[in-house]
Amino acid sequence: MNPYILPLSLQFLGILVILAEIFIPSLGVLAAIALGLLLYSLYLVFTTISTFAGMIFVGMDLMIIPFLLILGLKILAVSPLSLNKKLSSKKGVVSQAANPKEYVNKRGNCVTDLRPSGIALIEGKRLDVVTDGDYIEANTPVIVTRITGNQIIVERTDTLL
Repeated sequence: MNPYILPLSLQFLGILVILAEIFIPSLGVLAAIALGLLLYSLYLVFTTISTFAGMIFVGMDLMIIPFLLILGLKILAVSPLSLNKKLSSKKGVVSQAANPKEYVNKRGNCVTDLRPSGIALIEGKRLDVVTDGDYIEANTPVIVTRITGNQIIVERTDTLL
């Protein structure tokens, strides 16, 4: 039997496990398995074949593994496994109301439960709001009491819209 078959098979498996580590989060378990496979393969080559063949294997590992890591990370960046959505104001994403102070004393309804933060519909606009710590159920009328920084603070009110 050819003495190169087992070390080459272990090298190939080690490289496949490295590629799997890029796409499957395993907290380093797959990396440890790959390292074990590669090191055992090198051990077999150095002890059963020759030192020269072992140096060739080491040289090939030093060229192939970094190349595959870089290639795998570039593939991961464009794959559906990565988060590649970019939020921008051109797509309608805003971090806060343009002038939140204009909402003081305005009334609206909670769209979601406020625990103590959530979304309220005030003057036809969905706004991120918070309470002073109170839980307010959805569809409850609220009034904007004050603005602190970029937080719109609301309270429960008894009057309906």
